[in-house]
Amino acid sequence: MPALSENLLHSALRHPHRPALRSGSTVLTYDELEERTARVAALLRDRGVEPGDRVALMLPNVPEFVVLYYGILRAGAVVVPMNPLLKSREVAYYLRDSDAALLFDWVGGPGEGPQGAHEAGTAVLTIDAGVLAALLAGHSPRRDEHTVTADEPAVILYTSGTTGTPKGAALSHAGLVHNAEVYSATVLDIGPEDVILGCLPLFHTFGQTCAMNTAIRSGACLTLVSRFEPAAVFEAIARDGATVFAGVPTMYSALLHDPGAAAADVSTLRRCVSGGASLPVELLHGFENRFGCVILEGYGLSETSPVVAFNHAGRPRKPGSIGTPIRDVEVELVDCFDGIGEIAVRGPNVMLGYWRRPADTTAAIPDGWFRTGDLARRDEDGYLFIVDRKKDMIIRGGYNVYPREIEEVLYEHPEITQAAVIGIADPHLGEEIVAAVALRAGATTSGDQIQDFVKDRVAAYKYPRQVWLLDALPTGPTGKILKRAIARP
Repeated sequence: MPALSENLLHSALRHPHRPALRSGSTVLTYDELEERTARVAALLRDRGVEPGDRVALMLPNVPEFVVLYYGILRAGAVVVPMNPLLKSREVAYYLRDSDAALLFDWVGGPGEGPQGAHEAGTAVLTIDAGVLAALLAGHSPRRDEHTVTADEPAVILYTSGTTGTPKGAALSHAGLVHNAEVYSATVLDIGPEDVILGCLPLFHTFGQTCAMNTAIRSGACLTLVSRFEPAAVFEAIARDGATVFAGVPTMYSALLHDPGAAAADVSTLRRCVSGGASLPVELLHGFENRFGCVILEGYGLSETSPVVAFNHAGRPRKPGSIGTPIRDVEVELVDCFDGIGEIAVRGPNVMLGYWRRPADTTAAIPDGWFRTGDLARRDEDGYLFIVDRKKDMIIRGGYNVYPREIEEVLYEHPEITQAAVIGIADPHLGEEIVAAVALRAGATTSGDQIQDFVKDRVAAYKYPRQVWLLDALPTGPTGKILKRAIARP
């Protein structure tokens, strides 16, 4: 199994003059992308980055993300993608935990990358398109790729559950190559003539594999939208002739209900895919009826590179189902009761483990099968249907929000004695974040003040939009807070 960067080299060899990336009026051919990534490899080596070192990226959806991502891989280093919205304390944690040698930060980004890098003692390069171009101009392309084995980490994606701080899922070259290959061939059935619309964040596993790596693997063009807005998406589809759109349910809802939807020209679209959360069947049918493009729904996780199962192209599709396992991936339902069990996954897509956390790795993969924490049932045709989430993770607008992380921040407030973060249904975002708290006797803080307290300490999509002030939170016999028993005041 080749290194992930070899996908780019093969596409550049086969299709040197075809567009690899588009962003507005900016176009990079595969030949140009290959050369720039080779210059990144030289830049990193000159700055002392060694094979196996971790290099963090804190960039929005811009061509420079792709250039740096593949340049880091070509230097034999490991990519650590990070959300540009992260606050300094979060940045510092990620950099320390991964022991990153360098952070690339974007000029004028909304996050606090340089401050977090300073706190972690990590070198930082703050760039924009012009700055990076100037840096690369001073380095000759370096193409003596460091040889990696298939089971070496290529990317560390930070994720978390309800049981502690974020953990880095170490994804192998083999797993990422396999996932992009199988997804592009059996789910999308795409080739060099296709144009994939990339409005999913590239720092997220869905955007990385199902848009960026899939496009590079297939020699297709990736059209980038820096920020999801329906008008910008409709414009990009019409301008660039996008044939594939990948999104989360909230994106499909926004496109369907946008005032400009009726006049939008999406005639080039031939395939849409949805993941990240369950897609309501009513929304699926509404979108397909309006735009005339079939949506294929699937399922995956950061720890599985991410694709596990999908409704495949050329096979019967079942609305409401996440489909069947992709090639070479096995899915079992364990600890079943009344036909419902926890999804367990085995295959080349499963992570190597949590970065430097052997105990957490053993807990997640106790017997060669990765326990997902998601509950599902399987019908007579082998199609899987998600029933519920065993974990308490909240999915707000396609972003994963982990209650424990927010609860830890709430407990830093001097007047809070009990705290629980839960998700409630929201018609636009899927779920909204609520903090239920109990205060010390005589406390004077308000819900708005608590909201501001958290807002200053976490990324903008994570802070609770509602704060419920309660006399006490319900607890069980052991004193554990019973989240399902929490009632709106």
